[in-house]
Amino acid sequence: MERKIDLHIEKLPEGVYLATSDAIQGLVAQGRTISETLEIARDVAKKLLEAQEGTNPIVLPEFDNEFDLPLVIGM
Repeated sequence: MERKIDLHIEKLPEGVYLATSDAIQGLVAQGRTISETLEIARDVAKKLLEAQEGTNPIVLPEFDNEFDLPLVIGM
């Protein structure tokens, strides 16, 4: 089952990227590239959701039949 989480990503003055989410409290991920940051954020989100399983589960929206997704290409 796939769900979607909106992430806020910003580039820090140190040159790394930071991802946070309003949907999952405690989700903070940092990486050298956007791709690395997204990969770390995905792992952190899974662990946070698993930790809350059975107690007070977070309800995340499902994907619609269509959706827009920005494609990040390193050059």
